[in-house]
Amino acid sequence: MVVSILHRATGVALSFAGLGILVWWLFALDSAEDYAKFESFVGWTAFQVPWVKLILIGISWSFFQHLLSGIRHLVMDTGAAFELGLNKTFAILTIVGLVLLTALLWFYLLGVAK
Repeated sequence: MVVSILHRATGVALSFAGLGILVWWLFALDSAEDYAKFESFVGWTAFQVPWVKLILIGISWSFFQHLLSGIRHLVMDTGAAFELGLNKTFAILTIVGLVLLTALLWFYLLGVAK
């Protein structure tokens, strides 16, 4: 149940975050100065600001949660994994997978996994 609720919540969060970034990008196309500001925020310099890093980690966590939960729902739409034990195992694997994928992505992006 929690994974299904998180699936919906992360879908909404990704929609708002994606829409916000898209609109900002479209407005930034108006001038070179605005686009440079956009690039500096979204680009590698954003990794120097802790709160921006936290937002980007949250967006990537939301992406992986939504992706893995979507795969879980797709499997369930085929009529499989409705048994309680298998369903709970699949939900736990979704949580474990999203934590691992988010950690691996950020270890790579921050240069920890060299």
